[in-house]
Amino acid sequence: MRVGVILGGMSSEREVSLNSGRNVHDNLDREMYDPKAIFMDGRGRLWHIPWQLISQNTTTDISERLEQEARRIPYEALKEEIDFAFVSLHGKYGEDGCLQGLLELLRIPYTGPGVLASALGMDKHIQQMILRAGGIGVPESLLVREETWRSDPDGTITTLRERFGFPVFTKPPREGSSIGVTLVRDEASLARGIEEALKWDRAVLVEEFLNGTEFSSIVLEEDGRPQAMEVTEITPQSDYFTYDDKYMPGRCRKFTPPKNIPRNAVEAIKKEAVRAFQALGFRSYGRIDGFYLTDGRILITDPNSASGMAPSSFFFEQAACQGMLPSMIISRLIENALVIHREKNGPL
Repeated sequence: MRVGVILGGMSSEREVSLNSGRNVHDNLDREMYDPKAIFMDGRGRLWHIPWQLISQNTTTDISERLEQEARRIPYEALKEEIDFAFVSLHGKYGEDGCLQGLLELLRIPYTGPGVLASALGMDKHIQQMILRAGGIGVPESLLVREETWRSDPDGTITTLRERFGFPVFTKPPREGSSIGVTLVRDEASLARGIEEALKWDRAVLVEEFLNGTEFSSIVLEEDGRPQAMEVTEITPQSDYFTYDDKYMPGRCRKFTPPKNIPRNAVEAIKKEAVRAFQALGFRSYGRIDGFYLTDGRILITDPNSASGMAPSSFFFEQAACQGMLPSMIISRLIENALVIHREKNGPL
């Protein structure tokens, strides 16, 4: 089976995608699959790239060599190149339903959920509304649209101060990897936090500060039933889990299974992660992030319809706790997705 590992992309997370896709490509079981590295450049064009390009350090390095060393693939010809798409794109245009819609039109099965669930997995505001309606704990938050902020900044600041106090988080609702996120400690820095988020989206999600321990739980679908793997406890070096904490070596301690979260709470976290997975319509697998608060509450802060798959990611740590090597869990995702796509009725 020709498995196209789609990596790179048009989003702020393209370097994260390169690391994920490279690792998936290298760990595909060659006895079962014929891997094809499919690079999406900054203009959304697809290229079949050889190993010497996959091994490059950055997407810019790859992009500079595409015309000479890669082969362009028109969208409509993708089905002639691959039988299955392993989606390793992160962020906008790759993880948010855009690529999933293209793959549905081309009748190519793929990892992860379909168009709607992928879009929900990228929109922090809408997913909180859905989870809250389902009785799942989420942080208190308020969406501030850019036009509201531009027309009445003083009134907006007053509203936020009275609603939340300080500190608070400001974040773009449709970005990942903590890009555009600011920990706002006082009113003087609130405007800066809002402006930083608006560099990435047309709205800002203002969210309460949470006092507790951050966690991440991978949910894997088996025979139509989602099950949570082991939970990872996150202890970042910074005041919150920043981009550097996530991807720079030595910037964060991760404990799988958790070190400071009681075992009964870990089991409760797994149940909430599965509930969030189901409420958002996720399929195949997902990563559910949240906080175990000092008062014992469990809040879901960031459900993701995909997961980073670099060698040191939560995904492989949690799989290892269940005795699965990287090649084994990657094969499991492909096998599960094939079953899901065979049984669907219309788009996933």
